[in-house]
Amino acid sequence: MSRRLPLLLSAVLATAALTATPSAWATPVAAPPPATAPAVAGPGSQPYASYWYPSTILNWDPAVDPDARFNRSRVPLQPRTSDPSLAANPNAHAGEGKIASLVSFGPTSNNPSQGSADPNYYAFGYWQYVDKLVFWGGSAGEGLILAPNPTVIDAAHRNGVKVYGTVFFPPAAYGGRLQWVRDFVQKSGSRYPVADKLAQAARYYGFDGWFINQETGGGDAGLATDLRNLMQYTKAQSDTEFMWYDAMTTSGAVDWQNALTSANSPFLQDGSRRISDSMFLNFGWTPDGLDSSRTLARQLGRSEYELYSGIDTEANGYNTSVDWNTLFPSGQPHTTSLGLYRPEWTWKSATDRADFYAKDARYWVGANNDPSNVDLSSGWPGLAGYVAESSPITAKPFVTNFDTGQGDFYNAAGTRVATGGWNNLSLQDVPPTYRWVVDSSGSKLRPSVDFTDAYQGGSSLRLTGTLDAGNTVRLYQTSLPVAADTKLDLVVKTPAAGPTKLKAAVSFTDTPGSFTTVDVGDNAGTGWERHTLDLSPYAGRTIAQLALQVDGTDPAYDLRVGQIAIYDGAVQTPAAPSGLTVLGASDVTPGAGQSLRLSWTAAPGGNVHHYEVYRRNADGSRTFLGATPNDAYFVGRLDRAGTEAATTLDVEAVSTTYGHSAVASTTVGWNGTPPTGSVNLALNRPATASGRCNADEGPAKAVNGSVSGGTSDKWCTLTAAKWLEVDLGSAKKLSKFVVKHASAGGESASYNTRDFSIQVRSKTADPWTTVATATGNTTGVTTHPVDTTARYVRLVITKPTQNNDPAARVYEFEAWGQ
Repeated sequence: MSRRLPLLLSAVLATAALTATPSAWATPVAAPPPATAPAVAGPGSQPYASYWYPSTILNWDPAVDPDARFNRSRVPLQPRTSDPSLAANPNAHAGEGKIASLVSFGPTSNNPSQGSADPNYYAFGYWQYVDKLVFWGGSAGEGLILAPNPTVIDAAHRNGVKVYGTVFFPPAAYGGRLQWVRDFVQKSGSRYPVADKLAQAARYYGFDGWFINQETGGGDAGLATDLRNLMQYTKAQSDTEFMWYDAMTTSGAVDWQNALTSANSPFLQDGSRRISDSMFLNFGWTPDGLDSSRTLARQLGRSEYELYSGIDTEANGYNTSVDWNTLFPSGQPHTTSLGLYRPEWTWKSATDRADFYAKDARYWVGANNDPSNVDLSSGWPGLAGYVAESSPITAKPFVTNFDTGQGDFYNAAGTRVATGGWNNLSLQDVPPTYRWVVDSSGSKLRPSVDFTDAYQGGSSLRLTGTLDAGNTVRLYQTSLPVAADTKLDLVVKTPAAGPTKLKAAVSFTDTPGSFTTVDVGDNAGTGWERHTLDLSPYAGRTIAQLALQVDGTDPAYDLRVGQIAIYDGAVQTPAAPSGLTVLGASDVTPGAGQSLRLSWTAAPGGNVHHYEVYRRNADGSRTFLGATPNDAYFVGRLDRAGTEAATTLDVEAVSTTYGHSAVASTTVGWNGTPPTGSVNLALNRPATASGRCNADEGPAKAVNGSVSGGTSDKWCTLTAAKWLEVDLGSAKKLSKFVVKHASAGGESASYNTRDFSIQVRSKTADPWTTVATATGNTTGVTTHPVDTTARYVRLVITKPTQNNDPAARVYEFEAWGQ
């Protein structure tokens, strides 16, 4: 296996791609600003994930950090089960090699704490194969110590996956300073002050440990000893875990071993002292090196599966060459565990959400989109071919709405309560264990995540295809005891009233491969309908698998599943939260829109899944503003309705069985009068699009008010149908549209959009009306006067450039009015 870039060099280049122009790392970076405490946030400003230098973390105090409470995860780490007999793939091993995933979900700085109004996000959904997730980031110019944001912790913990922050010491050529490493290990008497802060941050924010990546050269044996002592000290004082990267050796030099050797093993186990919990081996491992690593780990009294042999997929994803047989030899125990570097390639390289989901499936479960059917002779068979699934579904209640943590709208109990794109992994449900395993003697139905409809959240499960024989769709591995009052609820939607042809299917631990079915029956109409099934006849047994069975015939079967719930007794109504308070507000548009920081006192009782935040409307309806398991939430934009003097906000608790509490309410006043002149109503509004050229060129870039951020400050798409849609929040009177094309952002005029139209509508059920059309355009900025009223505006591109280049490039789409 050829040697690749050291881990930190790869990371520096990746950070540059996220935070600077492409040439930013052509030369070594300049020295960072003085290591001072971060500025105090404004009263209603966006909170961001925390990052520090070794000196600045010493000044961190969550009691005075205004962002700290917004960065707390409230989801405890769930226990997991993995029954080897239920592994989807017979080649996959349970209890042997595991997977650690090093992922960059966003830039080090300016990474929103609680999601955002942009659906373009790495909404990872294959947690069942991952053991540990490292929240990757850090840079010499921003900060070296990066804490995970709470949405990632919430989603990972809900799936039983541990989360580590990153401590990141770069080489000197990329801004690293040996003094930073010395600052990190400084002592005060018997204490390591930075280590105390690492443990405090992990404990307060609710994550599990730290990945230590020390690649700054010039150290000595004493510094290496200090680093080992710091980790051992931290573990003695707390339950903080560490993963060590194979870079620094006991001599203090940076010398990647690509194996566990006598030069780096003391960072894992130093005599009788357990120093780190695991080690990430550099990418240049060999068969002999991994074999000797396994032998040495055992000699040290450690498991070979605490070694994560790294593969770098940042550049090529599943096209990366990997010696799978060395890691996971056929017919033999796994040699070590697997360390994945930057699996979010599947998102970064995707052209749209569908492309991302297809690539992510290919990466994790193979080309057939079926973990039970992988081609082990393939260069990338899919990780499901080697590592068996784990499941966190070990206690009741269990509820899933098949919410992925992103969407283009938000539904609550089947009602549309918000439009516009969003991401928030705190709301992600436990994804199906088996994506997708379908057994049938005839045509197989196609399961998919459907983003066009939902019962709760932004997506649902959809089953489509030709039904000509029985189909069993395996969904979840579980360990759920059945009591005398256990029920199974299914919320489903069909295109027409009548038989659903659907049965709930469960297997039990005494016969895990055999399914028992309960008929769902008919739907009375075409809306979402709940069917409650009685499981009491099976009291005393334990559910091992949860599946759906479809029987009958239908040339075009189509059914959506919006919720599955297994619970005892009745749906619980939680106690209400109290003390809803506006911590601060900031103008987004003076007199017309503001951002808010909210807090409340958590509902007593401990059975709350999350809290939902709404605004009350004049017609008695409510608009969803967001949700969190936390007791604090940032509302990115609250729009004033007309000239209202105040807006009432509600927060309600949602139980683990999705019962809703009474509300806690407060009132937000409006200062001044709404703007009377024409303003750009599309600015920073939720935007969706047909696709994107890459993850940095999503639709939000076309409404961010900027054309000067380089070639990534635009919306770009290569899809066949090319469109960009913006939700203005409410019906607005519009006077003109302005479109800023490629040359407005500094690109060639040959890329300016040639033919396009602008459409509007006031409701999602209304047809689109064309209000402006352009053909043969060559200029960089076009203005289109209109006299119309609409909430939704849409740019439709029919010829994207002056030549045959297929990419549409729009730097800004503005809708002016009042």
